Amino acid sequence: MKIGKTDYGEKPLFLAPMEGVTDASFRLMCKEFGADMVYTEFVSADALIRHIKKTQAKLEISDEERPVAIQIYGRDSESMAEAARICEAAAPDIIDINFGCPVKRVAGKGAGAGLLRDIPKMLQITRAVVESVSLPVTVKTRLGWDHENRIIETLAEELQSCGIAALTIHGRTRSQMYTGQADWEPIKHVKENPRINIPVIGNGDITTPQKAVQYFNEYKTDAIMIGRGAIGNPWIFRDIKGYIESPDTYRPLTPAEKMEVFRRQMLESIARLDERRGILHIRRHLAATTLFKGIPDFRETRIAMLRAETADELEKIFDKIETTYLKQ
Repeated sequence: MKIGKTDYGEKPLFLAPMEGVTDASFRLMCKEFGADMVYTEFVSADALIRHIKKTQAKLEISDEERPVAIQIYGRDSESMAEAARICEAAAPDIIDINFGCPVKRVAGKGAGAGLLRDIPKMLQITRAVVESVSLPVTVKTRLGWDHENRIIETLAEELQSCGIAALTIHGRTRSQMYTGQADWEPIKHVKENPRINIPVIGNGDITTPQKAVQYFNEYKTDAIMIGRGAIGNPWIFRDIKGYIESPDTYRPLTPAEKMEVFRRQMLESIARLDERRGILHIRRHLAATTLFKGIPDFRETRIAMLRAETADELEKIFDKIETTYLKQ
């Protein structure tokens, strides 16, 4: 599969853009575990134009994480085109447009998935961004605003006509937010449309190697994008690739190896931010991981882990988890 001039091979796996998650250190970690492309946290066009330092910092990328995409969102074509030009100067491999974020502070202000209620404006923004840069421009969106307005099959053709190089579809409507099960049937219909000649990337509910292989085989997407399934689980890319290559012999990481990943995440987060903010950042991954699922009598340790405020506290809890729970 190719986007622009970059060949991603067969059945590539992409790390989805996630606010507060896909910082540089996490992107690099997922890359090391086999992600074929990673995305930055999404970037506000308005904040970028106003030179907000926290937003500008999101444009910092390294050669080690390539290919990498910068994702932008906004609600008008002029600011999005200007933001795209600023992003191009940061030299990503792709600029991605966010038409899928469902949260109120984005969609409620007419950006992200909010543009699923104003398709002419969505297409105007897409054309403006495509025309403003020389890099490949891609789009990430949803099935539609709600169940009565699942318009993705028509919308995909319209977005393609704007000149985008690939389309990622999350298998939910905006109204669903992240509830219920992602529906990949409409994604399959887009992929099977003979008039669609750009790569189609499926997104939603990929949490195991078995499910990834099943969805590749059943829905025939060119690539799979993994979002929440990678939080607290960056090795999912390694697991999926190992399962694709040899389902009978691939070896998942041991619990001890996974704990080492969390230690590294903690230290890198602290180094990048500071101790307080670094600990807060790693909490999201510790809360989401399936590593501790099903461990009996783990509740008190889990609470202590998610309340730890220093690296020393968290390190001692990690040691306790390894010696008390993971070696049973």
